[in-house]
Amino acid sequence: MKFQTPYYAVIFTSKHSEMIEGYAEMATKMEDLAKEQNGFLGMESAKNDIGITVSYWSSLDAIKQWKQHTDHLIAQKQGRKDWYAWYKVRICKVERDYEFNSIT
Repeated sequence: MKFQTPYYAVIFTSKHSEMIEGYAEMATKMEDLAKEQNGFLGMESAKNDIGITVSYWSSLDAIKQWKQHTDHLIAQKQGRKDWYAWYKVRICKVERDYEFNSIT
């Protein structure tokens, strides 16, 4: 993914609780909904013992609007209640990016 700098990254790091019923469906719904939001640029995710999802946004205002989206608020509430034992959110301004890619 290559975006015009500067842009913003929201890093969501989490550890699941024992209760994960319904999580996968909600995660898919939130990803699909995020893609429809103004200012959304992309997303990357890795899950193992700890999940890390990084979403990319054009502005802090776009991030704020996403955080306050009605469906996202519902998912956040259910996440705190059922799915997450712990999570941390970091919001970073990306000034520069570069990559190596040997995949053809």
